Amino acid sequence: MTISNSSPTTFPLGGDLTVNRLGFGAMRLAMSTFDGPTRAPETGIAVLRRAVELGVDHIDTAGFYGRGEVRANELIRTALAPYRDGLVIATKVGPLRGPDGVPSGEATPGQLRALVEADLRDLRLDRLDLVYLRVGGMGPVGGTSIAERFAVLAELRAEGLIRHLGVSNVDAAQLAEARAIAPVAAVQNRQGADTGLLTECERAGIAFVPYFPIGGGGDPLDTERLGKVAARHGATAAQVALAALLASSPAVLAIPGTGSLDHLAENQAAGDLVLTEQDLAELRG
Repeated sequence: MTISNSSPTTFPLGGDLTVNRLGFGAMRLAMSTFDGPTRAPETGIAVLRRAVELGVDHIDTAGFYGRGEVRANELIRTALAPYRDGLVIATKVGPLRGPDGVPSGEATPGQLRALVEADLRDLRLDRLDLVYLRVGGMGPVGGTSIAERFAVLAELRAEGLIRHLGVSNVDAAQLAEARAIAPVAAVQNRQGADTGLLTECERAGIAFVPYFPIGGGGDPLDTERLGKVAARHGATAAQVALAALLASSPAVLAIPGTGSLDHLAENQAAGDLVLTEQDLAELRG
């Protein structure tokens, strides 16, 4: 791999929380997929502790990550509380789990406070660093107003329960709607969904945090192109995908998730991989 310090490795989240641009997503700690079998809790705890040892200072989670007694937020609390200074924990509210444990419902404005308070209890925090309003399911973004729901989170921010606000799975109109109510520190959308929204985030100093950054959710990696570049660098296709994501914009934060110590080490090593203009041109095709 090529090592370089020429590109920014950190981002000022919300203007006052400096985080490494390569963080960690907690979705796969409890299970590989929402409808898959749960993992052993001790494995998730070990992964979290190792992630922090490797320099992760931004963990992305949600109260609906998990099933039964195996929940991402409880694993984070068990592994890391009391939290070290500088560790930023972001969570999402909006989706509601159905009887099968899959987050198939959506909270009303009146249900959001209870979800935020549950995250505070489960994570053992007095204030959440970043809370996203997660809108809709896995389908197309846009088409609905988020003002009433986002206003509830803005009230909780004014009360001191939330430090920064974000929105997830939104289009440009919904982002503008939210920003008219309160400052937005981050947008979390599907990887590659809307380059125009990324441009707006860059302009406004808003973090853009793609989910499924190295495939997943029905979006497999282009392993042929990635593999050719990876071979030149002695890297893996997943590492090249992460490096390309970070190279796409200084506003991008990557949050690859895993329940494996080996995959964690692989993902974090991608932060040291610097791609050339030729590499990036080949990946763009």
